[in-house]
Amino acid sequence: MPKDTMTRRALLRCAAWSSVAAMTSTTAFAGVDAPYPAQPVTWVIPFAPGGATGRLSLLICDQLTRRLGQPFVLDHRPGAGGATATKSVASAAPDGYTILATSTANVITASTDRSPDGDLIPVAGMARMPLLLLVSRQLPVKTLPEFLAYAKANPGKLSVGSAGPGTVQLLSAELFRTLGGLTWSTVHYRGSGPALTDLASGHIHAMFDNAASAVDLLRSGKVRALAVTTREHAAAFPDLPPVADVLPAFETSGFYGVAVPHGTPKAIVELLNREINAALADPDISRQFAEVGATPLIGDVGVYTATYRAEIMHWRKLVPQVSAKN
Repeated sequence: MPKDTMTRRALLRCAAWSSVAAMTSTTAFAGVDAPYPAQPVTWVIPFAPGGATGRLSLLICDQLTRRLGQPFVLDHRPGAGGATATKSVASAAPDGYTILATSTANVITASTDRSPDGDLIPVAGMARMPLLLLVSRQLPVKTLPEFLAYAKANPGKLSVGSAGPGTVQLLSAELFRTLGGLTWSTVHYRGSGPALTDLASGHIHAMFDNAASAVDLLRSGKVRALAVTTREHAAAFPDLPPVADVLPAFETSGFYGVAVPHGTPKAIVELLNREINAALADPDISRQFAEVGATPLIGDVGVYTATYRAEIMHWRKLVPQVSAKN
């Protein structure tokens, strides 16, 4: 099988950021004391390395580094399902030098009205993508109906991984368990990467996750994908049925974007939005997104803010379906 190329080019180009910086210039704005960016920018990822948030962020940061002439540096801060990093960015200086890569965990938390997201400004989208139902190769199932039947026949015997409390991986698993009337043990991790490692080694039996996180393991045959979480078939995975084929009320997806602390100058917010949109339109990124079923979220600040709020309302309706039965 071909090796994963989603991040290799980005890593190589990020290593050469300094030579690019010499050939590009910063931009001055009215109301901003100095040209921006005039120093490295910290791009905070709320999960451990290896997950979709980090992989998507790496591609975008590579483009921003080349386009704006300063390094956009990935800073993984896992903990509490993304809440630790979110709070740290919300309290950072509103100067454009600390940016948060948001995920579905942020909109899930915001949907429960227990979120620090009120201290953040939505800047731009990155992508929306389906999750996959993934199982260990050691589990004796090869189809979605077989997995559901096995789980019903073995109550309490399955262990299912979670990327952390409040994450779309956990909520997808909980919704599946609730709608299917199943019983299993949930194992929490500080992100998708550690959970996938245990799935590949057989320490856990199943989990829901994005293809962007699992692509290496899928291509190497170390894990098996059984279904997609969107209601429709995903073009990147034409052979995988939607979970809704067996559980009609089921539908989830991953939602990724970018935010900055409140008080960040509007000119900087708009610049970041334009540059992120330009990065998403890059043909190489478009191709790599398509390979893992990701749809770029391109739009100005107003469009993305409206999309972000709509996503919050979607989860505000969905979360009670899970929590009311647990």
